[in-house]
Amino acid sequence: MSQDTERAAWLAALRAGAEVPPRRPRVPLYAGPHEIGSVEPDFLSRIDLQPLVDQREVLQKTERGWRLHGEPTSSLALLADALREAGLAHAWRDEQLAVPNRGGERVATVERAVVRGLGITTQAVHLVGLAPDGRHWVQQRAFDKPNDPGLWDTLMGGMVSARDTVQTALLRETWEEAGLRLHTLQGLRHGGFVTTRRPSDDGGGAGYVIERIDWFVATLPEGLLPVNQDGEVERFELINDEELWRRMLADEFTTEAALIQAAFLGY
Repeated sequence: MSQDTERAAWLAALRAGAEVPPRRPRVPLYAGPHEIGSVEPDFLSRIDLQPLVDQREVLQKTERGWRLHGEPTSSLALLADALREAGLAHAWRDEQLAVPNRGGERVATVERAVVRGLGITTQAVHLVGLAPDGRHWVQQRAFDKPNDPGLWDTLMGGMVSARDTVQTALLRETWEEAGLRLHTLQGLRHGGFVTTRRPSDDGGGAGYVIERIDWFVATLPEGLLPVNQDGEVERFELINDEELWRRMLADEFTTEAALIQAAFLGY
């Protein structure tokens, strides 16, 4: 098998793995009139929610799916706490993410730990880092990370929180993960975006990931080195194209990082 054929086959499998339908049927989750996510039909039957102050139920099962009543962010907070109590939340971060409707309009915020169990679309940002000679700066994720521990990643990758825009998330995450200020980098540009849809083990295996990732490219000037600030990176390495491909073909990178690096390399 030629090198190009091997890479094309790998990329086809990678893309297929990033666009996987749910393991089991799902029904819509609504906040008032807005469809904000999806859940397995009986997933929310496993929690206990107290009524709202006006004695309305926070959550109602309908013929079309599940519907939250009350102010969306407050009701989602109650739902997140109930999922946590039932052991159906992921690692609790005390971090709010935006909750969009099907049209992409932000209608609420919610704790990050429950977005996958509720099938809520999330947004992330990544930075492809280069040396002046074209080699690639990559990071190994910390071994205690709740997702993909120890796998290789782009120079920086992080979620866009509810308080962020894509640009402010890029600025913040680049400092927290790599100790770099954007104004010190050269040739910063938006490279594109990738979207992943696949089942998740969150919520006791009832989760589903839908995420849009905007990725950027920049060069670190000679002598400027990444230094992690938040404890979420095991180490950084500077590698050439050949080593990058070797690690990607060996599935040593996260799915998202591999998709981004392949796109950057023109595949």
